[in-house]
Amino acid sequence: MKKKHPFMDYLVAVSARSVSMLLGLFPVNANLRTARAAGSGWWFISRKHRDRAMENLTRSFPDAPPEKLRIIARQSIEHFFELVIDVLFSTRTINLQRWHRFVHLEPSVRDVLELAMEDRGAIMLTGHYGNWEILGYTMATLGFKTYSVARPIDNPHIDAWLLGVRQRKGQVILSKRGVTTTAQDVLKNGGVLGLIADQNAGPKGMFVPFFGRLASTYKSIGLLAIEYQVPVIIGYARRRGDRFEFDVGVSDIIYPQDWAEESDELRYITERYTAAIEAFVRQDPSQYLWIHRRWKTRPKNEIAEATSTMTTG
Repeated sequence: MKKKHPFMDYLVAVSARSVSMLLGLFPVNANLRTARAAGSGWWFISRKHRDRAMENLTRSFPDAPPEKLRIIARQSIEHFFELVIDVLFSTRTINLQRWHRFVHLEPSVRDVLELAMEDRGAIMLTGHYGNWEILGYTMATLGFKTYSVARPIDNPHIDAWLLGVRQRKGQVILSKRGVTTTAQDVLKNGGVLGLIADQNAGPKGMFVPFFGRLASTYKSIGLLAIEYQVPVIIGYARRRGDRFEFDVGVSDIIYPQDWAEESDELRYITERYTAAIEAFVRQDPSQYLWIHRRWKTRPKNEIAEATSTMTTG
C-alpha cells in the first residue's frame, strides 16, 4: 500500500485546479497544441515510457520499419497528454445543443442507441484508445443513463474533482469510493455498463490473443454477459486529426445468441471482444496507449519454458 501524503495531495490538487483555470482562458484546440508539445518533450525525457512503447509496438507490428514505429510511439505519448485537455474541456464544449459539432456518430452507432432505448441491459466496452471518456459522456449528454467502472485516482482531491467532471451530464461512475451500486445492479435493472476492457488482469485472468501475443484478460465481462444475457458492445471514439473532434463508432456487437451454441461461452466472448479492440487500434495505432503494460502478466507455461531454457542454457 502506498504511503499517504495528505498535504502533498492537497497541494497537487490545488495546483491542478489552478492550471485548469488557466487553460480555460485559451481555446481547446490551442491547448491541444500545447499538450502535444508537452507530450513530445516527455517522449525525449522519459526513457522508461519511450522504451516500453517501442517494445510493445515492435512486438505488435514485427514487420513495420523501426522509424515508423518511433513516430507512432511518440504520437501515442502526445495523444496521452491531449487526453488531459479532453477531460477538462468536455463539460465546456459538449452539451445537448452543440455536441454534434465535436462528436460524429458513425452509422454503426444506431444499433447501440436502439439497444439502449430498449432498457434490457448492455455492456459497452472500449480500450485505452482515442478518447475513451467521450463515449459515456456523449451517451449521458444524449439522455441515456450510463454507468462506467473506473479505478479511483490515488490523490483523493483530484479523484473527487474529476469524478464531478465525469458525472456532470448524468453519467454515473462506479468506483471503490463510496459507491453502493454494483455492476450486477446496473445490468439487473436494464442499464448500460461501460468498461475499459484491455486492462492486464493478472495471473487469474484468461489469456487470449491480442496483437499476436497472449494477454491476461478479465473474465468478469464475459461472466456478467452470460449471467444477465445482455449484448456486449465494443466501441471507440477516435480523434479527428489534431482537433477536439471525434468519430464514434462500433467495432462489434456480441449478442447472447452468438455464444449460445459455443462449447466455451466465456472464452468465445473474451476472444471476440479482444479481437474487436485490436481491429480498431490497427486503424490508427497512434491513438493507442502503448505505454500501457497490457502484456505484463505471462502464462505459467510461458514462464516455465523461459525458466527451463535459462537453466539448460
